[in-house]
Amino acid sequence: MSAQAVLFDAPGPKARRRHAILTVLGLLAAAGLIGAFTWRLYETAQLEPQLWTPFLDGATWTQYLLPGLWNTLKAALVSVVFAIVFGLIFGMGRLSQIKPLRWACGVIVEFFRAVPVLLMMTFLFYFMARNLGVPGAAASFWAVVIGLTLYNGSVIAELVRSGVHQLPKGQGEAGLAIGLTPAQTLRSIQLPQALTAMLPALMSQLVVILKDSALGTAITYPELIAAARQLGSRHGNVIAAYLVVGLIFVLINWLLTIAAGRLERFINRRGHTAAAATTAASTLVQGGGAPGEFGANIADAVEEEVDDWRRERHHR
Repeated sequence: MSAQAVLFDAPGPKARRRHAILTVLGLLAAAGLIGAFTWRLYETAQLEPQLWTPFLDGATWTQYLLPGLWNTLKAALVSVVFAIVFGLIFGMGRLSQIKPLRWACGVIVEFFRAVPVLLMMTFLFYFMARNLGVPGAAASFWAVVIGLTLYNGSVIAELVRSGVHQLPKGQGEAGLAIGLTPAQTLRSIQLPQALTAMLPALMSQLVVILKDSALGTAITYPELIAAARQLGSRHGNVIAAYLVVGLIFVLINWLLTIAAGRLERFINRRGHTAAAATTAASTLVQGGGAPGEFGANIADAVEEEVDDWRRERHHR
């Protein structure tokens, strides 16, 4: 019996027919909403050619959309790097054996997860501009970056903590049994496996960072939404400008989703290849023995070490 069969029953004829009907109804509802939206645009003269021809002009892209897109991607990329570093540091801190450190990291993570991103950006912008004398352009950029880093880094830290806790306990016990400290076990054994397992969630958080960078328009950061507003004010096509920018965001997020899927498949394929190579090497070491026998002996030895370690802790 497969693992999927254990988790749920295969749908029968009635269930498949019901699913097909619901799918058709959902598609019809979506088509109706799109049609109503398009008709509303037509009634309000938002589909007139003169509102869309500016997007065929190269100056529209070189002066507005492309600079705004670059500023959006720049803030998002810098925030991604800082958020990953922040998340790994505080995620490992929340898993530390030192209680004060674990408590402090937990307070910091929960605080920045609770504060709205826009509130952090606004506070940082005015604080840097008025109290630190940072120029307006630099203050808006770093306010966006720091705000995104603190919030999304806290989310990544929680992903790291939950990912490590979801691993089998034998992973940590095996590391301790072979003489590693808890910190070495976390860094060398548990954390790499947790990062691989939670890769889809991490990529989803990167998409969130990209979308949340649009909040920078509230503090005068010249990102893509701000560029669309300026373009719409000049040509009188605000709705058209926002629709085009929305399509750009959809395209970028779609490309990120494809990249995440390919990266996940590459990691899984690499893991299977490494497992196959380990089995083959074990066979050669044994001088033609049964495949996997050497690995099984290692597993038995590790289990014995873990049992000895558990008994030793029990006696203590």
